[in-house]
This record gives sequence, structure tokens and C-alpha cells, in this order.
Amino acid sequence: MLHSRLGRLAFAALTVSAITLGAGAAQAAMIDLHANLHPAAGVKSAGTGMMSGTYDPATHKLTWTVTYSGLSSPETMAHFHGPAKIGGNAGVQVPIAAVHASPMSGSATITATQAKQLLGGLWYVNIHTKNYMGGEIRGHVMQGK
Repeated sequence: MLHSRLGRLAFAALTVSAITLGAGAAQAAMIDLHANLHPAAGVKSAGTGMMSGTYDPATHKLTWTVTYSGLSSPETMAHFHGPAKIGGNAGVQVPIAAVHASPMSGSATITATQAKQLLGGLWYVNIHTKNYMGGEIRGHVMQGK
């Protein structure tokens, strides 16, 4: 009887340990992201900007705040583009709500493929303006603050 009772206690302890370990593994740490925005190639602008954000691997949620100043004309739209290496061009992955004022904040749920590209440094933030419809300032998204 004592042997049976010890077996049940050991099983209960193992079960609690497994549940605790499983819960810890499910809560992946948030990943900090940033981008420094500067004039795109061939663009003559005093514009600069910064994107700070996070990616949550557990929910696939990308959250951002983009600030900018010094643009040559009003902002018309902004996006995350990818996949592309630094200096390359790519299609829109996630639109950034164009509020025509800095700062612009938002969030989106992205796919596993998009997350791999984002975390691999293959996405960039691009702010389009009236004078530069293809984008006035842009910067690649990198991990860290």
C-alpha cells in the first residue's frame, strides 16, 4: 500500500512538472524590433524616421509605432514591404494606417512565412509622399531596440 501511494505521488509530481514546463514553453518572449528610416536611393530629402515595435511569436502579432519628420511633402501612405535585402524592393506585406501625421501606430497578425522574413531582416518600412510616390524614406526592420 505504501509503495502504491508513493507511485501515485511521484506520478502527480511528474504531471505537475510537465504542465509547468509546457506552460513555460508556450509563452515565447516578445521580440523587439526597430528600423531607422532615411531617404531612399535617388531621393533628395531631409526626411528621417524611426519604427519601434514588437513581434509576439505566440500570437503572431506584429505591433509598431512609426515616427517621422522633415518629409518634402505630405505622407500619403506607409507599408511594411518584403521580402528584400537592404537596398532591394519588394511588394507590400502589411499596410500601416496612413493617418498623415506622426506617430503612426498599429498592429497586424502575420503568417509564419511573413514572420520568418521579418525576423530574418527581409522587411522594410517605407513611407510614401506626394513628391515621392515610390517612397521617400525607408528602413529595414531589425531585431533589438
